[in-house]
Order: sequence, then structure tokens, then C-alpha cells
Amino acid sequence: MTDRATPNRSKAAALRRLLAKPGPIVLAGAHDGLTARLVEEAGFDGVWASGFEISASYGVPDASILTMTETLDAARVMNDAVSIPVIADCDTGFGNSINAIRTVRAFEAAGIAGLCLEDNVFPKRCSFYGGVKRLLTDTDEQVLKIRAAVEAASRDFVVIARTEALIAGWGMDEALRRGRAYADAGADAVLIHSKHGTADEVARFAGEWDRLTPLVCVPTTYKDAGVDELARAGFKMVIFANQGMRASIRAAQETLKALREAGNAAAVDERIVPLTEVYRLVNLGQMKADEREYLPPEVDTVKAVILAAGFDRRLMPLVSDRPKAMLEVKGKPILERQIDALQQAGVRPIAVVRGYKKEQITIPNVRYYDNDAFEESGEIESLLRAGAELSGAVIVMYGDILFDRNILDRLLQSEEDIALVCDRSWPDTRASRDGAAADLVIETPTPRRHHRFLADDQPVRIAAIGQSLDPADATAEFIGMAKLSARGCQILGEVYRDLRERGEAAPLHESPSLRKAKLTDLLHEVITRGHAVGSVGIYQGWLEVDTFDDYRRAWTEVE
Repeated sequence: MTDRATPNRSKAAALRRLLAKPGPIVLAGAHDGLTARLVEEAGFDGVWASGFEISASYGVPDASILTMTETLDAARVMNDAVSIPVIADCDTGFGNSINAIRTVRAFEAAGIAGLCLEDNVFPKRCSFYGGVKRLLTDTDEQVLKIRAAVEAASRDFVVIARTEALIAGWGMDEALRRGRAYADAGADAVLIHSKHGTADEVARFAGEWDRLTPLVCVPTTYKDAGVDELARAGFKMVIFANQGMRASIRAAQETLKALREAGNAAAVDERIVPLTEVYRLVNLGQMKADEREYLPPEVDTVKAVILAAGFDRRLMPLVSDRPKAMLEVKGKPILERQIDALQQAGVRPIAVVRGYKKEQITIPNVRYYDNDAFEESGEIESLLRAGAELSGAVIVMYGDILFDRNILDRLLQSEEDIALVCDRSWPDTRASRDGAAADLVIETPTPRRHHRFLADDQPVRIAAIGQSLDPADATAEFIGMAKLSARGCQILGEVYRDLRERGEAAPLHESPSLRKAKLTDLLHEVITRGHAVGSVGIYQGWLEVDTFDDYRRAWTEVE
């Protein structure tokens, strides 16, 4: 990544300093951020954002097929990946002098250190494509384009003028005439291109060069010529324009062929770098350091288990063809409303324990566990069917309750290992509910009545729970929604295993046996053994659908 101490705009100045220093400047071609970073790691002075490589990376010929924007995007990615200067191969400038002005301004604004403009006629063709008739722009027109580019740039931005006169077969004199004209127009460097197999042609050009403007060469075909030799001949900048991509193509071809033939990844282990090397190249370590510095600490995700296996005869015939949790309230089943609320609160994954008419519960993106013995078992048995979910933090709720979203939010904020949502409106409403079964609780310390809408000043714990409590003593009603921490899950598991060892047929609190036990029976045992069970106090805002009256009320009150 670019060092903050070396902003993009200073890369052009860095390139200027390299041009002013003794010794050759050596660049290598790249086409994306990763290959640019490899160029930098190899010790090159700069990156050549190669038009040949960029075009090939798109799977198209180097023939002015890509737009200025596509080339700019590729160059910008390369520039952002390295701290050394990037020079962009901009072919003909994507049009006439007016297009060249826009090109210069756009590339400089992106932090590119310089660009190269050639005198091919648009649309250009790669210098090494055979069987192509070469046409060059008029010298005077190209001079105006070079002038426009230079004057559109800042003082530091480098404009390289490239002549294809030798490639086109127009001779040394024409190449020199054009090179001199471009230098006189203000080009910061002149690139003389050649497709000869030796450096003799470009060396002759350099030998006859009579301007102070530095020279650039691209030894693609005269590949035996070394940097030192070319520097002695008079070249300031040497560009190895496409060797990296060509090497990667061969390596990929051979590796993929071997992989296909062997049919297993181990067959190519010796040909490829380990994943850790890729992680290093893409600066994974820096990203992790930034995450530690700037992201909030990770919190454990909270899962949910919804107990929806039971059958309630009090709601017949409404539940003759569906479980109670799938009763619709204003067009949406109770269970879907619960799942929506959980997902909106960031609770995932969500598991549902099915039983009665289980085939009717097919909501997507939910894990399912089945309690086919729902008629002979209780809530604890259903909870155990989803035992795989009882690790880490988990919300446990009954599948027949409707609730305001803020109730769930308050529960999620609890730091207790075991926390139950308890409705403290019970003392105010119990007179109207005589005869109705309710999971009552006694809290300690007793919440102050006039603070019922406020957060508790100190933790409130549950001292007793069950339907057999004296209604006059109860301070609240458990609504069927609880939260367990990882430790809370362990506590419930330890207590259950101990109870099972004593015998599954033995009565448990208000139930005739462990197999038929309710969640409140197990919670009672947890409390009896001295474990803390916290109370998250609310005042109404929920509804349990147990009767026709409850169902009618749900249609009236739920939005």
C-alpha cells in the first residue's frame, strides 16, 4: 500500500528526481495491483502500466479496444498498490490533442507519475503484430498533441513521446526527425521503439541523438541487451514491458494442465506459492492490525432456539391443520414474526423445534429439529432436540408469543448467564386473569412499583418460578423468553444430566417426570441449587396465544 508519508502526487516528483540522477531507470510491466506489487518487490525503480498487459488481462488484443477509463482504472489500482512511480502506456492518448489533454489530467489526478503517447494512427496496433500496415500521424499534428499534453500537466508530471518510425519501416532519418520534433515540443523523454533482434538499431539512434532530452527503450525483441549496455549506449530509461505477464501465462498453463490431469491439488504444490505468500502480498497483516485498532471488539454472536413442537387443544379447530406457531396474525404467522424480529436484531442462526404438523413449518434460512414425541414429552425434551445449538449465547423462546422488538433488545443487553424476561404488570393485571395458568416469578430484591418503566438500579434475580406460586406473592410473570450465555448453557446441561442420573421417571417440580418437564421446572431446579437467574423486567408489550380470546386480541393489538 502507498505510504501515507509519500502521497500519490509526490510520485511524479520522485520520477523527476530519478531522471536527474546518474544511472539508468529500470521499469517492469504490470497490469493489476498484485503484479505491480511484485514489480516493486523485485526492486524495479517504477511500474510500467503496460497497455499490452492490460489489454491481455481483459482477453482482448492491444489495439485501442479498451477505453481511456478502463486503462485509467487499471493504472489507478496499480498506483494504489505500490510506493514507486507508475508510468502509464496511453497509446495515442485515446484520440486527438483534446482527448490527450483530458487523458493527462485524469491520469495525473489519479496519482500516476507520467504517461507515454505514441505517434501511431488511432486505432493503434501492437508494435509486434505482423501483417499490419503501419500508418503514423502527421509530425506536425503529433507535435501539437505533445505540446497539449505537456501544457495540461503540472511541472512534475512526466510526458514521454514515443515514435514508431522504426517499427513502421520509415527509416532512421525519419525516426530522428520525429524524436527531435517531439523533444522540441517539450516532451520530458523520447522513446524509440524497435523490433530488431539486436540493440544495434536503437544504439545507432542514441548515437545520433543530439538533444538533452533523455531516451527510453523497450528491449522486448533485442532481449540479449542488458541494462548496463543500453545505459552506455545513451538510454536513461529501460522498460521490460511484458515479461511478467508472459511468465505467469506459462506457469498458469502448465499448472492448470497438471491439475486437470492429476485431479488433485497436491499434484501442483511444488509449482505454486503457499496461501500465506498471497496473504503477505495483499497486506493481510496490515488489515488485521487496522481491524484491531479501528473496529469495535468482536462480540459473540447470539443464536436462537424457538420451541414450537407442542399441540394446544384449546385452540381447536384453528390448529386442526397447522401448529399454533403458524397461526396467522394479519397475514403473517406468529413464527415468521418471531424470526423477523430475531433477524432484525442480528440474532443468527435461528433454530426451530417442530413437532405437531411439522410439515407445515418450512420457513427458509432456519435450522430445524424435530420432536416427534411431542405428545408424551415436555419443553425440556424439545430443547434437548436442539442441543447442538446450546453453546455460546442463545435466546430460547416459546413459539406462541408475540412481543415488541424493544423487549428482545433489552434481553440481548443482559450480561447474566441466565436471564428471563419477566412482565411486572402481573400485580396490576392478575385480578382480571384469575384461573389462567401463568408462569409466575418472585423477584429479589422486589422491584419498586414506581420504577417499573425504568432500568433496575441493581441486578434483580429470580427467587422462585412456577404456576403453583401464590399469585399474591408473585412480582412478575415469565413470558417465555430467556437468554443463556455459554456458561448458562453449561449450567442447564449440568443440572439436567444430574437429574437424569437420579431417574427420568421421578417428578420434577410441577411436572410428573423429567421427560414431561417444562422449561420452568428445570429453571426452578437451577435456582434451588443456588445458581443466579436474572430478571429482565418489562411492563406488558407482549402476548401469548393460548386461547381464542388471545388470538382475537392479537388481531386487535398487533400491527
